[in-house]
Amino acid sequence: MSTDHGSPGEPRRVLTIDGGGIKGVFPAAFLADLESELDQPLASYFDLIAGTSTGGIIALALGLGIPASDVLRFYEEKGPEIFKGSKRLGPLRQLVTAKYDPAPLKAALTEVFGERRVGESTTRLVIPALNLSTGEVNVFKTAHHERFERDYKLRAVDVAMATAAAPTYFPTHRLTNGVPLVDGGTWANNPMGTAAVEAIGLLEWERGEVELLGVGCTEAPADFHASRDRRHGFANYWAKRIVKVFMSGQSSSSIGSTMLLLGHTHVVRVSPVVDERQYKLDGVEGIPELRALGADQARTQLPLLRPRFFSTAAAPFVPVRALTSEAAAR
Repeated sequence: MSTDHGSPGEPRRVLTIDGGGIKGVFPAAFLADLESELDQPLASYFDLIAGTSTGGIIALALGLGIPASDVLRFYEEKGPEIFKGSKRLGPLRQLVTAKYDPAPLKAALTEVFGERRVGESTTRLVIPALNLSTGEVNVFKTAHHERFERDYKLRAVDVAMATAAAPTYFPTHRLTNGVPLVDGGTWANNPMGTAAVEAIGLLEWERGEVELLGVGCTEAPADFHASRDRRHGFANYWAKRIVKVFMSGQSSSSIGSTMLLLGHTHVVRVSPVVDERQYKLDGVEGIPELRALGADQARTQLPLLRPRFFSTAAAPFVPVRALTSEAAAR
């Protein structure tokens, strides 16, 4: 049975995209601007694309052949609709229900993906989520290994809804089999480490011959100086900072693991540092600035990235299992 390990010495390129809600405008704009300067679709240069939450939506779109410019347009046009109505819920209501109705997000994703399946991707995909029934990680994958027998049949809309079901923002998403799933950002908001493990541990690509480009949704410097006062408890200190602590720690661990697995010189991280008050997960007012920031980063980064990631197209992806006409129609 083929496991699609590739030929020894064959260079491999990996793209990862962080979660970050509407801040996904930054990676979308960055990738769209890069793609406008390339000879082929951006996804064709990568052997593996991993994305979490908003990054998972972008990864699915790229894998399914949707131009990065269309992905950017999706955020610009649909973002305000998806994150509309936050003020209609008061603080007390937000304690017992999700902040946003998932219907606009599902409608927008259906408009883009239709009934297309994960198995229609032209590159390998890794999309993290979390199973609330078991508390175990749930990673959606294309059929790039003989062990992966079912995920490729899933609708892209369902996978996107699951990886983007951020707790407190959107309700749990259930697959047709009833499995309750939430945002992969709960454990892999920065999926660089997950992708590196997939490349080295599962696909058995050679260390030193894998180049990884990790694109974030901007970074905010962590400031926890007040925590040195041990009297600060959850209600008056950590309640506002605990998510930031988790996200910062997870991202740092993910980057460190990636560099350990692939080698420091084989990892590139693009995620500019901004003031933590500048952009929010649901802050649609920041869309124009995020777009401009993404374009500016692409302008400065492309000369450095081109020889490493965009000199030649990746080898065609041949899945271990292909969609039958019946599966594609379901």
